[in-house]
Amino acid sequence: MVERIVGLFTGMPREFVAALLSMLPITELRGAIPWALASPPYGGGLGWQQAFLYCVLGNLVPIVPLLLLIEKAHQWLARYAFWDRFFEKMFARTRRRGKVVEKYKAIGLTLFVGIPLPGTGAWTGALAAFVFGIPFRYAFPAIVAGVVIAGVLVTLASMGVIGVLKMF
Repeated sequence: MVERIVGLFTGMPREFVAALLSMLPITELRGAIPWALASPPYGGGLGWQQAFLYCVLGNLVPIVPLLLLIEKAHQWLARYAFWDRFFEKMFARTRRRGKVVEKYKAIGLTLFVGIPLPGTGAWTGALAAFVFGIPFRYAFPAIVAGVVIAGVLVTLASMGVIGVLKMF
């Protein structure tokens, strides 16, 4: 799937593609960092420092608008039956997966975003902050910390043990 998305950005600088991939809710860091580290033609061929930097920054770009606009978007779209059902399903899923956020609030949000499992990235973290009523002033730093943690873990996992040892 990442190959199809990357194909849309043919001819663009690889740093820009890495940042764009990390902005998307489907790929986020979990897809962007491995692509950025992979050798061309299968990836961006970036060094680990560049891959980490561009992907973490790219992953954070949509978070401020999401945190600030999700409530208004929900209120506006929930007037329509299709969107109301969509949001209810999404909120129910977030409540099921976000027990740590519900219990520990901002610290739980950091852990939720920081553990690189499917469905636990910055986008879902922003949704969890809304669902569990975590104010922006706590949610944003928690999500930033979680994205940095996830970025470190995904970078290390993508590089493998030999790649990590070469860093030092």
